[in-house]
Amino acid sequence: MTSQADFLEGLIEKLSRQNIPYMLSGSVSSSIHGQPRATKDVDIVITPTERQLLHFAKSFGEGYYVSLEAVREAFAHNSTFNVIDNQSGWKADFIIRKDRPFSEKEFERRCTAKIKQLDVWVTSPEDIILSKLEWAKDSQSEQQFRDAFGVAMVQGDRLDRDYLHKWAKELQVEGSLKQLLKQAKKLLDSKQETKFE
Repeated sequence: MTSQADFLEGLIEKLSRQNIPYMLSGSVSSSIHGQPRATKDVDIVITPTERQLLHFAKSFGEGYYVSLEAVREAFAHNSTFNVIDNQSGWKADFIIRKDRPFSEKEFERRCTAKIKQLDVWVTSPEDIILSKLEWAKDSQSEQQFRDAFGVAMVQGDRLDRDYLHKWAKELQVEGSLKQLLKQAKKLLDSKQETKFE
């Protein structure tokens, strides 16, 4: 049966063939930078031309579900379409990058990571925290906050706090960010105390 890494590798190969810039986001990205969490969905932000996108969508065979109508709709409205591997059930949500300052900056700051032997573009730790907090605000999802918290715990002092606070203000998630950083610091400090007892 196809593993998630195999599914992902196939998607990235097809994106690369069409020269479509991409960035893994969502729970896959927060698992890379923070605490791993199993998920059936893969979120991928892309910046294609319409021609590139249609060639990409048409490159999938009968083993996949992809709606060309949904693809065209997503391109027209900077929204989302999905691709599903019918046999394994793995699903990828392809997100056409929004035309707003944060989304442009987030894409510009993407970094590389390894999934098995594959080098992939992923959201930076700071940007996945901000994205997760924004999703949490819009969806009232506790899981999104927990994912962001996991990244803060693992990354610790490596996080660019000036950058986080600047964009948290823009995205109207300042309160959530302060709460998250305060909780992470408290837990990290208590772990340090336990370590030296």
